[in-house]
Amino acid sequence: MRVFTPSETAQNTGSKYLGVLVAAKYARELNALPREAVPAGLEKKLTTRALEALAAGEIEFQTSKRRRKGV
Repeated sequence: MRVFTPSETAQNTGSKYLGVLVAAKYARELNALPREAVPAGLEKKLTTRALEALAAGEIEFQTSKRRRKGV
């Protein structure tokens, strides 16, 4: 099991909290893919693959303002 430090998650996102949110969203996207679409040889857990991709700078993301309802 690989341990990711908060500084590793913040390295490409600017914030450790944003890093965790981006990795979680990416893991959900990986989970939604069909088994055939997942690259072969990657038999790690989805969260580990997502954190590795985040630490390597392989995930592109954009932040958007939160929509407020009823205001």
